[in-house]
Amino acid sequence: MEAPLKILPTLNIQNGLVVPLSGQGGATGDVMGMVTWLMDQGCHRLGLVDVDAARGHGNNRELIARAVNRFHAGRQKVLIQVGGGIRSSDQAQFFLDHGATWLAVGTILHRSPVMVEQLLARFREHLTAAVDVRGGEILASGWGGTWGQKPDAAGGLIGRFGFKRVLFMDLSPDAPEPDFETARLLSLQSKVPVFMGGSIRAPRHLTQAKEIPGLQGVVLDGLLLRDDPAFSVSNIVPGC
Repeated sequence: MEAPLKILPTLNIQNGLVVPLSGQGGATGDVMGMVTWLMDQGCHRLGLVDVDAARGHGNNRELIARAVNRFHAGRQKVLIQVGGGIRSSDQAQFFLDHGATWLAVGTILHRSPVMVEQLLARFREHLTAAVDVRGGEILASGWGGTWGQKPDAAGGLIGRFGFKRVLFMDLSPDAPEPDFETARLLSLQSKVPVFMGGSIRAPRHLTQAKEIPGLQGVVLDGLLLRDDPAFSVSNIVPGC
């Protein structure tokens, strides 16, 4: 029997508020309120992204730590992934000490292979290799530019480093459909499971994702779950 597709509702945090994944403005949300709302829906998985830290403009570290603690409250078993600006062992340890399960690291894959090795030596089971892609190229720190590399260049690198999983963020807002082919190739090249997000914006995408070899789960924008009537939380919760 095939394992069900895993859902990772994710909150992108900027200036202390939950903001849309698109970064194009729109509805925002209170971080603790959104965490509580997801708990009330029955979710046991949560993603938290520090947009400010990823861009090098301050951080929301203490707020994220409180959000992690809140999500743990009353739950016997949860999975929490934190990402955005994690580029040192001290930063990684901080979030793990507060109860994070997985830590997503991306920029240092290309900027500092030595730091990647150091983090893996201490935290291998917790680390997720993040590959953010727009227009067919891997994005640089804070999504402000590109490395000039195609995503297929990352798959082998991730496999050689020995990561346990990949987070592929497909951030091409004008693409009509998710880039499931790149997700498949990343899993094939890295030989580890892939989570995919960014372009998963309609219920039919969840159905399509279930058919992609190596695609273990999808990331869904928490605000999308809250505000888009096309998504029925009652149908999604069994996966999250």
